[in-house]
Amino acid sequence: MAVRLLTPEGMFQPVPYHHVSVGTGTRQVHVAGQIARDSEGNRVATGDLAGQLAQALRNTARGLAGAGASFSDVVRLRFFVTDWSPEKYDDFLAGIDLVSDELGIPRPLPPLSAIGVDYLFEPDVLVEVEAFAVLD
Repeated sequence: MAVRLLTPEGMFQPVPYHHVSVGTGTRQVHVAGQIARDSEGNRVATGDLAGQLAQALRNTARGLAGAGASFSDVVRLRFFVTDWSPEKYDDFLAGIDLVSDELGIPRPLPPLSAIGVDYLFEPDVLVEVEAFAVLD
């Protein structure tokens, strides 16, 4: 396996992700920011952070698969969330939980960052996902 996820002793816990990943492969996969659109560009889950996150992760999985990768190869995830506030944390995690089993997303998650932003691609977009993977 090209990716090893870990949380060294003494790092803050509990968090729903590992703090560190080690990629030992030679081929990198970078999936650009994915949003809640279907294959025809139609909006999905308008106004629903959990629903949009689930769709964005499904799109991310498609991007990974197109390069021969899966979430088990991901060394880092980056989420951009509009108008972030701590009250959105439960909806954020719910979106991940909706598709974790379906998409084979490891738990705890790979290292991740959730970055609050004012706005994204279009006014209805609440979340965008980027993935970075390493393959042998």
